[in-house]
Amino acid sequence: MSLTVPSSLLRAAESGSVADEEFVACVRESLPYAWQTVSRVAAALESSDAEFADNEVPPPGEAERGQLLRALASDAIRSSLERHFGVRLAFQNCHRVAAFRPSAVDSDTYRRFVSIRGQLLNQSPELLNC
Repeated sequence: MSLTVPSSLLRAAESGSVADEEFVACVRESLPYAWQTVSRVAAALESSDAEFADNEVPPPGEAERGQLLRALASDAIRSSLERHFGVRLAFQNCHRVAAFRPSAVDSDTYRRFVSIRGQLLNQSPELLNC
C-alpha cells in the first residue's frame, strides 16, 4: 500500500471533498523518505538562483526507493507535491529527483533533463536494478 489513509480522510474522499493540504499531510506521514527528498530539493531550489536543484544520492534501502517510486509515479501524489512546494518535479532512475522553477519548464535545461538523452546519460551499471 502506498499511503496510510486516516479514516477521517477516507470519509472525506467518500463524500467527494478532500482538501489539498489534508492529502499532502497524508503523503508526508505515509512516505517520509520521499517527502524529505522532495522537501530538500525544493528548499535547495528556493535558496538559490538556479533553474533547478536535484538529488543524486541513491536511497539507503528498498523501502525508501519504493517510497520515491510511489510518490513520483502517482499523478495525484506528484501533482499535490508540486502544488505544495510550488515547483515542477522531474524524475530519473530510482532516485534522481529534481525540482524546477515553474518558469524553467520551457527552458533548455528542463528539456535536457527530461529528454531521452538526459535519461540515457544518467544511467550506470550499479543502477541496473533500481
